[in-house]
Amino acid sequence: MTAYDDDNIFAKILRGEIPSTRVYEDDDTLAFMDIMPRVDGHLLVIPKTPCRNVLDASPAQLEAVIRTVQKLAQASKAAFDADGVTIQQFNEAAGGQEVFHLHFHVLPRHEGVSPRAPGQMGDMDAIAAHAEKIRAAL
Repeated sequence: MTAYDDDNIFAKILRGEIPSTRVYEDDDTLAFMDIMPRVDGHLLVIPKTPCRNVLDASPAQLEAVIRTVQKLAQASKAAFDADGVTIQQFNEAAGGQEVFHLHFHVLPRHEGVSPRAPGQMGDMDAIAAHAEKIRAAL
């Protein structure tokens, strides 16, 4: 397995070297808004400790992250009056992973509404407003 890279973008976000729109934080995890949102309210949940993905994460890291994923999925669903929630997680490049720090995507979803295409920068004012809605639902 490839070693963890301390210079990945999520490690830099954790260290405060790159700005992010934080939604929730506890001792073990951080949730922040995706800057290329596929849907309104798209956020990411990561552990605060280094691991590339599910394949090298410890049981404690996985437990902490999935607890936060559930909390944020419930809040996102409520905040956006969504019909459901898509949770995505990718492992290694062949599995679709682009940032090599364990992360889960949480996307509130509405019946009949397709996600936007990937890789498109979002409007930062709208992202901030979406974060506030989720924080209020927590």
